[in-house]
Amino acid sequence: MARDVIVHASFASASELLSHSVLAIFDTVHAAREVLFQKENFQKFSTYLEKTALILKDLSRQNLGCSDSLKNAVEILNRETKAARRLALECTNRNKVYLLLNCRKIVKSLEESTKEISRALSLLPLATLDISFGIADQISQLCKSMQGAEYRTAVAEQQILERVEKAIQEGNVDRSYANNLLASIAQAVGISAEQAALKTEFEEFKHEIENVKLRKDMAEALQMEQIISLLENADATNSHEERERKYLVKRNSLGSKTLGPLNSFYCPITQDIMVDPVEISSGRTFERSAVEKWFSEGNNLCPLTLTSVDTSILRPNRTLRKTIEEWRDRNNLITIVSIKPLLQSDEEQEVLESLGKLLDLMQERELHQEWVAMEDYVPVLVRLLASKNHEIRSQTLAILFFLAKGNEDNKEMIGKADRALELIVRSLARQIEEIKLALQVLVELSRNHLLLDLIGSAQGCILLLVTTLNSDDIEAAKDAEEILENLSVLTQNVIQMAHANYFKPLLRLLCSGPQDVQMIMAETLSEAELTDHSKLSLFKDGALKPLLQLLSHGDLEVKKPAIKALRNLSTVPQNALQIMGEGAVGPLLELLYRHNLSSAYLREQVAAIIMHLAIASAGQVDDTEHVQLLETEEDIYKLFCLISLSGPDVQKRILRTFLALCQPPPATEMRAILRQLSAGQVLVQLCESHHHLVRANTVKLFYCLTEDGDYGTFLEHVDQKCIETLLIIIKTSNDLEEVAAAMGILTNLPEEPRITMWLLDAGAIEVISTCLHDGSRNATYRIKVTENSVKALRRFTVSSNHEWQKRVAEAGIIPVLVQLLVSGTSVTKQYSAVSLQQFSESSLTLSSPVKKRSILSACFAPPIECCPVHLGICAVKSSFCLLQANAVEHLVRMLGDTDPGTQEASFDALLTLIDGTSLQSGSEVLDAANAIIPIIKLLSSSSERVQEKTLTALERIFRLIESKQKYGSHAKMPLIEIAQRGSEGMKSLAAKVLAQLNVLNDQSSFF
Repeated sequence: MARDVIVHASFASASELLSHSVLAIFDTVHAAREVLFQKENFQKFSTYLEKTALILKDLSRQNLGCSDSLKNAVEILNRETKAARRLALECTNRNKVYLLLNCRKIVKSLEESTKEISRALSLLPLATLDISFGIADQISQLCKSMQGAEYRTAVAEQQILERVEKAIQEGNVDRSYANNLLASIAQAVGISAEQAALKTEFEEFKHEIENVKLRKDMAEALQMEQIISLLENADATNSHEERERKYLVKRNSLGSKTLGPLNSFYCPITQDIMVDPVEISSGRTFERSAVEKWFSEGNNLCPLTLTSVDTSILRPNRTLRKTIEEWRDRNNLITIVSIKPLLQSDEEQEVLESLGKLLDLMQERELHQEWVAMEDYVPVLVRLLASKNHEIRSQTLAILFFLAKGNEDNKEMIGKADRALELIVRSLARQIEEIKLALQVLVELSRNHLLLDLIGSAQGCILLLVTTLNSDDIEAAKDAEEILENLSVLTQNVIQMAHANYFKPLLRLLCSGPQDVQMIMAETLSEAELTDHSKLSLFKDGALKPLLQLLSHGDLEVKKPAIKALRNLSTVPQNALQIMGEGAVGPLLELLYRHNLSSAYLREQVAAIIMHLAIASAGQVDDTEHVQLLETEEDIYKLFCLISLSGPDVQKRILRTFLALCQPPPATEMRAILRQLSAGQVLVQLCESHHHLVRANTVKLFYCLTEDGDYGTFLEHVDQKCIETLLIIIKTSNDLEEVAAAMGILTNLPEEPRITMWLLDAGAIEVISTCLHDGSRNATYRIKVTENSVKALRRFTVSSNHEWQKRVAEAGIIPVLVQLLVSGTSVTKQYSAVSLQQFSESSLTLSSPVKKRSILSACFAPPIECCPVHLGICAVKSSFCLLQANAVEHLVRMLGDTDPGTQEASFDALLTLIDGTSLQSGSEVLDAANAIIPIIKLLSSSSERVQEKTLTALERIFRLIESKQKYGSHAKMPLIEIAQRGSEGMKSLAAKVLAQLNVLNDQSSFF
């Protein structure tokens, strides 16, 4: 409650006067602190008042005399306190726009009150009062502070006032200027920017003028009328119907013909119609820029009268300027009205010229844009968008952009016009300049929430916008992104964006939308055709968390879209690892184990996710923290058992899961567990599956489990039928990986007579021959088939069974093996050499001796060519001779191979040439093939086994004087190195050879 304290000075003591003033001041302090407008200034003022009240309160407790000076001070205090309280109440209750536009007056009032209160305090008779020095010093300091006090309007408020003054001075009444000004005022005073709120506030502001007129402040009333006239041009302050009514009244009052300019409109200097006329000291009027240039060139005479003038005087001729503007507006409005029928002409050139004039007028002034809208140009312009003429469409789009820019009524008029959006969207598929114009229009239209559904449903719109995002034109891409962002407030638009591979709005709804919307978004993700980059980005931007929340929901219908989305997104390994890392494996496995799960399709989806997780888990690099898919033997057992309990679609995915988990070298434990679980029985049965992918994944997993050589219970289930099945797969399958795996199983089976006989009876040699003779064997996709075929062959080339060897040779395989020494991989070369070694071990026995011929037959028959090694008659298919097969050269070259296994295999094959009685002849052949030096180099091999074989071979070769003399010097240093640093057994062998070379004697300590 206000305290208007009136105490007659004649009857009140000094203490009473001061006490009443203190109460009044505290009331004002309270009122000042309730003010929200100019809050900081009122807070500062209230602080000064509070300090004043506390000082007066201390003085009131003193035994003071009631002097005239004290009474005068109290009177000033009461007057200023009362005025300040009235100001605070006005700033609390009056219209906010009015207060903003009067903020300078408010600040000035606070400054004046502060100084007057300071003056009042200085009038206190401190020298005659019996007060302490401390109180006197406080009063002195407070007076000094208040005298220097400054109050300021905010920068934003100051800028608004300057814009208002400039608009009134220059007569700027453009709609956009008024809209922006009103928006700035709303922000500064803290009112809503909604049209209804702005209109209400503006109407209240208009009522304030009545209060001003009651105070008979005509200057302020005139200023307010000017401000009201300015703000009435804003969209929020009057309706479209009101503006249209005013326009029609003006239009109908003008007639239909333009008027020529008056002579006074022309600048005497430029002879052009003036835009900013100014009067100089001679009383004559000129265009500002022209007369300024005249003066800047050193002229100080009037251009017309040639009399001396004061060049500093340039007075704006506002009356003439307003007259010129009114004349120009009249003619422009009539021109705008007259252009409309010309746009319906059949002459393209006339239409183009008319559009050009219209566009120039719209660019010249925003008011012209409003007139074009009032003239109902939109339907006519929209029809022009269907023109086949590119220039007509482009000009029309430019005009529509100016109409739509910042005007909600015009946006709705364009958006709801027949075929407007369809025709604008068509332009998105044309030349880049037309695309950019169409985008500008759509940007403006998409800022109106009432049009979002219409834009999104326009055929091809969203797809074309997403396509434009990848445009090289940065400006076009930016506009497309803004339109899509605006459209994304509607779910149906977001679904279209997802199908077009634009996910920014989808993620927002997926992460924070209501559950039904989240389900729609998850379903969209499951169906969209996504690139790996898009899938990775979705998880990176937070899509996983809401999907896992849906997955953990109790309702299966809520789970479904999440499962399907995870199925789609988990194909990217990084995403799959993230799914595992977030603990989703358990819930997924539980769903898979639910035999009462109503949807078989859903189980297939879950199985596919598990498969993707397994593939990602297998692909983890060594330096990452590994995430386990199946952590216990029970998990492994339960999942593997599900193979026998499921249909083919689930089977193939579970088999692929285990194949992924068993393939990496570190997965030996997983393979061992599966072998212990009698996985062989299930896999052998499924090798006969009619479902291609089930069978293929079965064979590949079967092969993987045989790689360790630990068969466990496998052999119990591998019988002749199983072998026949595998050979049929090799012969008939078009899946080369499956063929390679089936051949790999045969390769890895133990070399037991029983198994070998089953293979022979089932035609394994013929099947292997077919694989090796394939003309495309050197192609990359055939490599594994060839490698496993060569490995499988070695069981049939053992020298202990000449019959098997003969079957292989008759199948024409030996020349193929020799060719693989040249063209094969390291593995192929190694195992080809092994088989050739085994063949060569039989050559000496199988070489036919040369029969002695009579002297007569010897004279007339051609000489018989004997094998230089075996000294008999050799042939590839009968004695398997390396020389006849032309293999020696390639085997010698392989001695320099970087792969130790290849080196050793080729060496073993060459050593067969110097076995037993063939030392002399074999050494000569090796010498002729330049093999001795490469053999000596093997002394430096990293393999001790190869070193030992080399020492043994050299010991035999150096028994021959010719070899010792020719190659002994090459072997000395590597032999000495082994003799000094090798193992005990190696030292002894090396010393023995050195003794042969006469480097050591037989009594050396090396022995």
